[in-house]
Amino acid sequence: MKPDMFKQPVSIVVGLGFPAEVCSVMDAYRHLSEWPASLRDTAHSVALKACSAALRGEIEADTARGLFAAFAEKHDLLAPETNVIAASRLRRDRDPHVR
Repeated sequence: MKPDMFKQPVSIVVGLGFPAEVCSVMDAYRHLSEWPASLRDTAHSVALKACSAALRGEIEADTARGLFAAFAEKHDLLAPETNVIAASRLRRDRDPHVR
């Protein structure tokens, strides 16, 4: 495994709500670099600095992953887990009172 790869990807929502998996420090760094300047905050700064440090080998990739995931959570970017969506659809199919 490459040193910048995450042990587990971070699933985020991009564009019009499409899920995307961020699998490495470089992926996270690119996403953070493209984040609009007007929306950048402390969580963004911390995650970007962590990704930079991980790319230089100063910290572990999964440390940067945790900070990127925290940034994504703060900005409601985390994609729902697919098993949660599937369970929700099953419940709607079986229960006529759930819409």
